[in-house]
Amino acid sequence: MLISKNVRIGRIISGTGRYAALDLLICVAAFLVNEYVVSRYFVFPAVIPTILGTALAFFVGFNNNQSYDRWWEARKIWGAIVNDSRTWARQIIQYTTSSESLSEAELLSLRRIAVKRHIAFLYALKKNLRKSGVSEHDKFIDPEEFAYVEKDMNVPNAILSYQSKLVEDLYKREAIDGFQFMEMNRMVVNFCDEMGKSERIANTVFPTTYNYYTRSFIWIFIISTTMVTANSIGPWSVLFGALVGYVFLTTHSVGQALVNPFEPLPTGVPLDQITRTIEINLLQMLGETDIPEPVQSVDGEYVL
Repeated sequence: MLISKNVRIGRIISGTGRYAALDLLICVAAFLVNEYVVSRYFVFPAVIPTILGTALAFFVGFNNNQSYDRWWEARKIWGAIVNDSRTWARQIIQYTTSSESLSEAELLSLRRIAVKRHIAFLYALKKNLRKSGVSEHDKFIDPEEFAYVEKDMNVPNAILSYQSKLVEDLYKREAIDGFQFMEMNRMVVNFCDEMGKSERIANTVFPTTYNYYTRSFIWIFIISTTMVTANSIGPWSVLFGALVGYVFLTTHSVGQALVNPFEPLPTGVPLDQITRTIEINLLQMLGETDIPEPVQSVDGEYVL
């Protein structure tokens, strides 16, 4: 996620330089075709880029709005996960009490297991969303449990099943009452809902036809604009067409950068930072001393 309010010129050039070069090349080709071929037979009608430009403005705007909606929904989901994670740890620590069937030492152990298992759930969910091959959740659960959940197609869901069993066990052993059981079970349900919403966004492909046709129409618009203006301003039409095309291509690419919000990109949702922040908060609530460092930004521009 971008955190800097200032955008460096170097990043703009590196991100859009390829489009600018191709745009200029297409405009030069369009001017030459119009100068030596098209103009010999007819004058390219100005109505084509006029109508096409108006339609493209609406189409690119619609695409960008839909892309931002996907990104913003993903960010809200993980904002809710942050809040629910803290609530879950608070409930585990504050709601539970020892009983005749649950000693104080065993209760302390269960608290640590429940909180650390939730951290494992977060890292497993991040791995699924990013389709990463790196496992970070193994160190938060015992080896036997890790081996069991890894057999499941959906590892985060398997971890939640363990959490649900733990809540039921706490209730049966009178460590929590009926109201506390309902509240803690509701947190597990919330995590399942948030996991499902995240998976829906990650697994729903943004229609490729939107990107394909929009990009194709932009190139047609660039070519037609260059040919139309060539009739009145000559070679300067190359610069004019390239400038107009650059605006449309850059605007479209900005929207496409938000289509997959869970990808490890500067414009994506910062799952590394969020999961690490939750991990730090929960370990501190447990009273742990071995606390990891927060995720640092890259050149002060973005965090992943």
